[in-house]
Amino acid sequence: MNETKSINSIDSLIAQLETVILSKPTSVRLAVACLIANGHLLIEDLPGMGKTTLASAIAKLFDLSFNRIQFTSDMLPSDVTGSNIYNPQAQNFKFHKGPVFCQLLLADELNRATPKAQSALLQAMEEHEVSIDGHTYQLDQPFFVIATQNPTEQSGTYLLPESQLDRFSIKISLGYPDENAERKMLMGFGGRNNIDQLKAVIDHQLLSSIQQLVKKVDLSDAVLDYAQALIKKTRDSDLCEVGLSPRGAMALIQMSKAWAYMHKRDFVVPKDISSVFKAVCSHRLVLAHKQNMDALLDQILNSVSAN
Repeated sequence: MNETKSINSIDSLIAQLETVILSKPTSVRLAVACLIANGHLLIEDLPGMGKTTLASAIAKLFDLSFNRIQFTSDMLPSDVTGSNIYNPQAQNFKFHKGPVFCQLLLADELNRATPKAQSALLQAMEEHEVSIDGHTYQLDQPFFVIATQNPTEQSGTYLLPESQLDRFSIKISLGYPDENAERKMLMGFGGRNNIDQLKAVIDHQLLSSIQQLVKKVDLSDAVLDYAQALIKKTRDSDLCEVGLSPRGAMALIQMSKAWAYMHKRDFVVPKDISSVFKAVCSHRLVLAHKQNMDALLDQILNSVSAN
């Protein structure tokens, strides 16, 4: 595969994505980096900020099969994974696949479901398979979960357990558009109005090849020392009750490699680590005291120098 062609394809894809999600270049790039890093994405925001639009646009641009699950308080795990249903004519049970059997799953308002329903995604996200009544079924490849959650102070939400949060490579927020972007939206540009105009840029075969190239991005000992110093700070800080997990540390490296690849490099520099650090850590760290997560992560970044 021509690496220059793949990079140009990513640039073209991001340019199209930014016609839908206006004035959010960093969030858009982090979302794409998460996919080519073979991770899963969590988006936390108020309703109406474009979370579902972003997921739909990514599915179309990457030509991925797409399913959306609207999570509710009465949802059962089988509503996600599927179930065995008895066929009286054949006198046997037949497995009917749930919406998790797709390449890009939008788990919309995941924290409105009970922990029991949320747990249906754990095996799927980690192992790319589901087990039903003693049988294991492989999911489509690539398999990418974009989950959205409303801020926990809103009514009707359940806290996502740490085991669930840790399976998301990064968390991002879109937030309100700036004044110019909002004016364009009010005039009919951007948002869902532009999704129908999007053209697939990268198919899932090319995506799989790009994911393999991302894995091969070089990581020097000096850069690895910097990453480990940041990871250690999250665990040693008196302000953190729970620091970055080993799975989170792996996500930091994978995301850094993807960030480097998107910036046309086959090696990671400290700036790649620091650029994705907040997105990787913000949903994983448990603070010991009531404080601002963003300020704490800035403090950690400022306290570790890259040699």
